[in-house]
Amino acid sequence: MSIRALGNGQPVDQVLASMEAMRTDDVRWRDGKCFTLAYSAGPEALALAEEAYRRFSGENALNTAAFPSLRAMQQDVVDTACGWVHGDDNTAGFMTSGGTESLVLAVRAAQKRAQREGRNLSNMNVVLPSSAHAALEKGADYFQVESRRVAVGADWRADVNAMSNAIDDETILVVGSAPQYPQGVLDPIDELASLAKERNINCHVDACMGGVTLTYLERLGEPIDPWDFRCDGVTSISIDLHKYGYTSKGSGVLVHRNKQLRSDQTFITNNWLGGMYGSSGILGTKSGGPIASSWAVMHHLGDDGYMRVTRSARESTLRIAQHIQNHPALELRAQPVSTLLSFGVTDVNRHDVFAIADTLISYGWYMDRQTPPDSVHLTVNAVHAPLVDEFLADLDRAVIESVGGNGTVGAYATTE
Repeated sequence: MSIRALGNGQPVDQVLASMEAMRTDDVRWRDGKCFTLAYSAGPEALALAEEAYRRFSGENALNTAAFPSLRAMQQDVVDTACGWVHGDDNTAGFMTSGGTESLVLAVRAAQKRAQREGRNLSNMNVVLPSSAHAALEKGADYFQVESRRVAVGADWRADVNAMSNAIDDETILVVGSAPQYPQGVLDPIDELASLAKERNINCHVDACMGGVTLTYLERLGEPIDPWDFRCDGVTSISIDLHKYGYTSKGSGVLVHRNKQLRSDQTFITNNWLGGMYGSSGILGTKSGGPIASSWAVMHHLGDDGYMRVTRSARESTLRIAQHIQNHPALELRAQPVSTLLSFGVTDVNRHDVFAIADTLISYGWYMDRQTPPDSVHLTVNAVHAPLVDEFLADLDRAVIESVGGNGTVGAYATTE
């Protein structure tokens, strides 16, 4: 490989034009053609998110004493998230860069708690359903904690009895999802939390996808099983704001039941020549952009705005789910509890669900393909409402055109 030199500097307009040319083939998420990776509550909220990010992108949130604006905005965002998950005056948290950092830190916090409490464990493990997010696997790998995956039940939910049997004296963490990503169902959090409480260990709820949506669906009157701090035994909850909070990328929150548990995610040292160093998460230097974007969008939308966009996304989800359920060639994996759904085909000898996905992509749509089992996954959000009819018509057409086709599997994309 040859080393490329930058050469002479270019005018701003030329650089920007080159960047725009490079993004020509990117997915059209702003137009509502993408069912993964990106989220939009509409052009006004999106423009605000981007402008707030721009204004504070250069500020460094490593030290909010130097930027009290960031400290105030971050605290406000965390306090709001704590309210969403029925925290109390003891509940505490920090903003993170999103789900992956939150989940990695949840594993680290459980490990640190075990060490803080003097549990001399040589083979720590975390017990989690096979549906739990891959970032938990990353956290287990980073911190040399055994990951004990337990098969889910026929309804795709965590099997409480099987998870109970997997727990032993070396277990430091039990995990449930609200909802889990692959099939969009809600794990029995109350029962999982009870398992952790009996052992006096951590129970983390991965609500990266549902922390905002489930909150507002319940406020809209939908029956939602308990999943947050109302479940005795839940010690931490992760919520992504850059998903259904509709803020800029790099925005998440990890909240703990109390400040002592929160302290287990932090890192502090003076073991170097530079003096005291402290960090709330994995990142050190981090842009103030995500904090500002989150604060701005959350205050712009407010409770009424989140009710509106949640209702819109939910209605679109149910319309798509009903269409799939009524389609003779398609099979809904599970009834969506929020705004995630996945589907396969009823006859794998006649149809290939990945061929259907390929055809939809050729029409300009974009979605995840996942396995096992072979499925198409849709993350429905507020931007999709005007396009549901068009998508369903294209889905019907794709089913017809893909009869006997062999879809290319490609990379299995997962939520960021």
